[in-house]
Amino acid sequence: MTATPRTKLYKNLIVAIIFLGLGLFLAGQVPTLQIAWVCGLLLLTIYLFAFEIVGVDVAAVSIMVLLGLTSLLAPLMGLEQGLVSNQDLFNGFSSNAVMSIIAVMIIGAGLDKTGLMGQVAAFILRTGGSTEKRIIPIISGTVAIISSFMQNVGAAALFLPVVSRISARTGLPMSRLLMPMGFCAILGGTVTMVGSSPLILLNDLILTSNTALPPDKQMQTWSLFSVTPIGLALVATGVIYFVVAGRFVLPVTKTEGSTGGDIMSYFRDTYGMDYVLREMRLPSSSDLVGKPLEDIEHSEQLRVIAVIRNAKDKDIAIGAGGVARDTVLEAGAVLGVLGSANNLEAFAHRHGMVVLPALDNFAEALSPAKAGIAEVVIPPGSQLIGKSARDIWLRKSYGLSLMAMHRVGKTHFAGEGVRDMPFQAGDTLVVHTTWLGLTRLRKDRNFVVVTTEYPHEELRPQKVAYALVFFLIALSLVLFSDLRLSVSLLTGAIGMILSGVLTIEEAYEAVSWKTVFLLASLIPLGLAVETTGTAAWIAERTLSLLGDVPIWGLQLAIAVLATFFTLVMSNVGATVLLVPLAVNIAVGAGADPALFALTVAIATSNSFLIPTHQVNALIMGPAGYRVPDFMRAGGVMTLLFILVMMLMLNLVF
Repeated sequence: MTATPRTKLYKNLIVAIIFLGLGLFLAGQVPTLQIAWVCGLLLLTIYLFAFEIVGVDVAAVSIMVLLGLTSLLAPLMGLEQGLVSNQDLFNGFSSNAVMSIIAVMIIGAGLDKTGLMGQVAAFILRTGGSTEKRIIPIISGTVAIISSFMQNVGAAALFLPVVSRISARTGLPMSRLLMPMGFCAILGGTVTMVGSSPLILLNDLILTSNTALPPDKQMQTWSLFSVTPIGLALVATGVIYFVVAGRFVLPVTKTEGSTGGDIMSYFRDTYGMDYVLREMRLPSSSDLVGKPLEDIEHSEQLRVIAVIRNAKDKDIAIGAGGVARDTVLEAGAVLGVLGSANNLEAFAHRHGMVVLPALDNFAEALSPAKAGIAEVVIPPGSQLIGKSARDIWLRKSYGLSLMAMHRVGKTHFAGEGVRDMPFQAGDTLVVHTTWLGLTRLRKDRNFVVVTTEYPHEELRPQKVAYALVFFLIALSLVLFSDLRLSVSLLTGAIGMILSGVLTIEEAYEAVSWKTVFLLASLIPLGLAVETTGTAAWIAERTLSLLGDVPIWGLQLAIAVLATFFTLVMSNVGATVLLVPLAVNIAVGAGADPALFALTVAIATSNSFLIPTHQVNALIMGPAGYRVPDFMRAGGVMTLLFILVMMLMLNLVF
């Protein structure tokens, strides 16, 4: 049962009071007022992230601004100076980590634009056959490799249509393929130092921590493939886990892949939608004359997808800017109506509609070559989350006639209030649209288009050589030169733009600015934790509480703590907060601080237990997963991750 806004408000107030009490308690335990204020900001950050009071990027920017204001309010706070100098406050936006992430996103978009992903799908179909035990390793391994060089949510989003195509052609349920793909996309981020935001950020955090360490404790930064043995072991563990135990832990949901046949058979098998398309004429005697579509569709399980407004007008209203709910029907209007045969027959009989035996006026506009039913997913970070189809005028604004919405194992159909349901991350929308409109929608970051089997605009396969050349140039600079990571990667990114693989507009669209602001805004908080002595104090307290625990026990505690933090807040936030702590614990215990820092950066990828990770939220709707599905499969994966990570870290280093 969904909590009401009032219940949610009370819950947040209670939690806020608990956090405030914890902050007041800590204020009496810390040695200095500086540390007390930093601990207060840490608790505020965790509270804002964990309970989603505002968006994570808004929360991060807010904390950065508060840190900047401490320079002005220092006398009132009992401080001699601000917690972070205003000269250093915005250094995160020009940091090596942030610029590297921007470049990785652009390079990934360039590789996709050339059609390489379609070639990958074709290869899988040629070599994987149609058995689950052969296809899962190929899909999961391929996604892991791609994810090792680009953001994992980007790799998963790119591969979602590929998996849909494979499911449709092989008859394997998507619910049996998407979770292995999603988990391995996350695991693939641990294979290289550019595979995930925490690993990209790690070297910058190490350099920051070095400023507070004595000369004999200075840490060396990690190279691109330092983590590769650990990452490959984790990916292999994930693949083997699903091959061996997949039949026990993977669900079989209602949203299973196509068993073949035409597109309507797929939606009939998947969602129970046995829909047909009919052309109807509105005679002057019908009671619908003079009524808007809003009144007609409110309680009917059908959608009007095309309209000719009256007998004199021959222009067809269809797609974005065409049919809107306030369209008033006139005598002689012709409607293209989609719904079940029984519902359409009953609708026509009740309102005196004339049903044409075949498509006449809409034969060309609504032909399978021009339009059809498709699936789109609302991804994490979509600006449409919290808004309904009615709020955004989905059909008029985007050309999408909403037929059904699948959410957490249940499908809601037209006529059941589906247009009034606020969108959530992972919702799968079943829509009728023109293929031209769907092609345009692929560029809109508010949606992920799952349907691929339709006529759409050509990619740029003629640019594949340029894309590969500049990708290899960037990789070579990372491996064989002393250039900073950001400069090496930006060389490949700008090369793709100059060579026409991507336009500059497409490059801008490829960048997740939410991620950029989140990362850049949290860096000053990490600086405050380190320079005020807060990390050192927490480390001392942790060491005193753990007593004589061996070094591997301290490392395990850090890994478990990082795993917990990444489930309730962003992995970037967890890394920024915990790396300084881990470094100081290692120094106090006589362990390798760089190894403890690496433990944090890898463990923040251990996010499988609940669908809070962006990749898990993305695949939840298309596969029809529920939270218990993640807990069942992800619980075992979480334990395996910690076990393999600890073993490999201590074997390799």
